[in-house]
Amino acid sequence: MSNPYLPSWEYVPDAEPHIVGDRVYIYGSHDLFNGISFCLGDYVCWSAPVDDLSDWRYEGVIYKRQQDPSARPPKVLFGLAAPDMVQGPDGRFYLYYFMGGTKKISVAVCDTPAGKYEYYGDVKYADDVPVGFKGEPFMFDPGVILDDDGKLYMYVGFAQNDNPLLLMGNKPTDKGPMCFEIDTSDMLTVKSGPVYIGVGAREDGDKKGYEGHLFLEASSMRKFDGKYYFIYSSLNSHELCYAVSDSPTGGFSFGGVLVSNGDIGLSGISDVKSARNNTGNTHGSLIKIGERYFVFYHRQTNRKQSSRQACAEEIRFENGKFYQAEMTSMGFKHGALAGVGIYPSHIVCNLYGKDGTRFLSMIKHRKGNTPYLTQDGGDREGGDDQYIANFCDGATAGFKYFDLSKTREIAVKMAGKGKGYITVRTSENGDALLKIPVFSGARNSVCDYRGQLPPGLSGKEAIYLGYEGCGRFKLISFELN
Repeated sequence: MSNPYLPSWEYVPDAEPHIVGDRVYIYGSHDLFNGISFCLGDYVCWSAPVDDLSDWRYEGVIYKRQQDPSARPPKVLFGLAAPDMVQGPDGRFYLYYFMGGTKKISVAVCDTPAGKYEYYGDVKYADDVPVGFKGEPFMFDPGVILDDDGKLYMYVGFAQNDNPLLLMGNKPTDKGPMCFEIDTSDMLTVKSGPVYIGVGAREDGDKKGYEGHLFLEASSMRKFDGKYYFIYSSLNSHELCYAVSDSPTGGFSFGGVLVSNGDIGLSGISDVKSARNNTGNTHGSLIKIGERYFVFYHRQTNRKQSSRQACAEEIRFENGKFYQAEMTSMGFKHGALAGVGIYPSHIVCNLYGKDGTRFLSMIKHRKGNTPYLTQDGGDREGGDDQYIANFCDGATAGFKYFDLSKTREIAVKMAGKGKGYITVRTSENGDALLKIPVFSGARNSVCDYRGQLPPGLSGKEAIYLGYEGCGRFKLISFELN
């Protein structure tokens, strides 16, 4: 149930969740561990029963880059970016996607939600000209929704004007995201559009309540209780925001921030330098599963932006409004994680050092005194060994939340050479509950460092592990007893 909710070797950002039958499926990009750029892998799909969100199943590769007739090397320019899926009136499943190096939105189709998709065609106008070939702003990150009245809408857009590698001569949008109505008889032909839906436009966004949260990318549309919720990534990039309307094609007003992958916007956290993680872009959406609402997003690993991992948080929804979710280790778990058991360090939700935090780039940031998530070896399809590296003096790793009402002992597994103390806190800046002495004379030695927790802890507590002393360690896991 914990974050990231997929195995630690898997890097699926930009996840769009959809329920088909009794399972929830995610459709996203596919990064490679330590990849030199975003989206270098083929599309894969994962799914889980709606009544057991701990049981994620790998459905395999559903669509390969070379299946698109426009695909050509190099992958770094022609990667498969964030897709979205919709089931058509004919019962088939349509995957809308953008491939780097093109100006268009393409479609693949399959008879099942997670089978082998086949190239179907490009979204086009009635005169057969693909969208993006009539001087429109850059087509990117398609989001699709089949409305209750049978109308199909597609939303696209990209507003960053200083990314020439991605734009490749195209112009970004200054008017916010665009909407097209698509003919459901073929799922390709534009019936109307593009229409600018009035969300976070550069040219007038500051006049419409979007101050500080103008549209960048990551269009996604959902409908709850008869209202339309447009989800997007703002120009801040580390956050998902939403706007709400009674119409799918306009009249939107800013709703707020859904999640930030640095918890920016929560109390006391104002910018990337005070964030609770190194930040980067994010992309995802909202979904209701049973009576609970979740926001899907992604985090960064390996000191750069192109090894991103899928995360999810339960989010509060009251009277038509969503309230910003806090990053946690819980994922789909309701309440708190059990206060007994072994937990891998990669479920960390707050991670920083005494050098502070920053917004990551495509170039790997120096280690310095900042802990970070990584794995041994290269990209692979198995082997859960992701861990926190460079755990050194001043480092903090936060895990939320656990039922510690009956927990009496914590054992922290680390590898490395050094001498100092592990501190254990239940609040970020609170007094240490205990300090566990650390002494290791061999660089690769693995040791369990144990300490007794005091009585009186509650059924919902954070665990903040810190290190004071010399040396640098791999923080592998911790055990609660």
